[in-house]
Amino acid sequence: MATTQDMTRETAERTAAPAGARRRVHAQIPDDKAMMRAAAELTRDINTARAAIYWPDMLGSALLGYAALAGAMLLQTPWLAVASGVVAVLALYRALLFIHEISHLHRDALPGFRLAWNLVIGIPMLTPSFMYEGVHTLHHARTKYGTIEDPEYMPLALMKPWSLPVFVLVAALAPIGLVIRFAVLTPLGWLFPALRRAAWERFSALSINPAFRRRPAQGKEARRFLLLEISATAWAISLVALVIGLGLWREIAIAGAVFAAVAVFNQLRTLVAHLWENEGEAMTVTAQYLDSVNVPPPSPLAAIWAPVGLRYHALHHLIPSMPYHSLGEAHRRIRDHLGEGSTFHEASHRGMVPLVGRIARSTMGRPGPAD
Repeated sequence: MATTQDMTRETAERTAAPAGARRRVHAQIPDDKAMMRAAAELTRDINTARAAIYWPDMLGSALLGYAALAGAMLLQTPWLAVASGVVAVLALYRALLFIHEISHLHRDALPGFRLAWNLVIGIPMLTPSFMYEGVHTLHHARTKYGTIEDPEYMPLALMKPWSLPVFVLVAALAPIGLVIRFAVLTPLGWLFPALRRAAWERFSALSINPAFRRRPAQGKEARRFLLLEISATAWAISLVALVIGLGLWREIAIAGAVFAAVAVFNQLRTLVAHLWENEGEAMTVTAQYLDSVNVPPPSPLAAIWAPVGLRYHALHHLIPSMPYHSLGEAHRRIRDHLGEGSTFHEASHRGMVPLVGRIARSTMGRPGPAD
């Protein structure tokens, strides 16, 4: 009878790739204990969120984004207005992605940061932090990643070719959907409890898994989430009133276009955050790592399309509590310690274009060369 060790060895041999090539991710790739130990031991001294980095980065990105948005609305020269709009998209995109950090921050870390972010970014952009808090952590749960219970996973690499452009472009409808969610569904939900339950389960999470249903919040978290929801609702209704009452159609259209571009940009980043090769099985930690993506330097544009540390998404899955400003140093330490032939190196990719190409080839059933 085969022993557990024999089965582990057989699985390793089945999932191993020839030298210089990438192995296809398999749910039961054995855990690389040396990599996991190195990740924990080499990064303990840089695992504290630094207020001197978080606050200026978030507030500065928001200030630049709103100033550029005002420029896009007010400038009369078309090319200047478009250039200002591009700056607004990139700056607000960076500011918005601090919602990811907030979902991982310990409640006692960075006092006031979560509230400030919601006031400056979350509520104005109708993405209050409750839409990610308590949701994103399920994506990191050992037994949920890549399964039907993961709100942020779909086997995109195994789906039809048309699913990829639909997946990206549907995000352009996000501003309209969020206005409907808060200006319409929330007030109606207060009158009709069944509608409120449905809105909470299906439209209160930044989720890509259509089968995901969110459970009710509990205790202090439920009260905090309700205050955020009420604030977002008041803002959404105010936006509708501005359009109807003051006729600010042009300004709202420009803001909507900027926010839609932010949503599409984020969806494109999401498309290449993982390899999306799992078919619903629970995965080992190492399999989760290899199904995720690092785009380390020297890739020149990754810091723009994957800001706030998200260019190290695989590493983030290995050490989720690591603050974004420490991920680059953590990656360097682990890479130097384990070497280029290690499992750790396998999650590094060159950039967005090769990753999109890899997923596209997979949907067309034509495996391509290693990127």
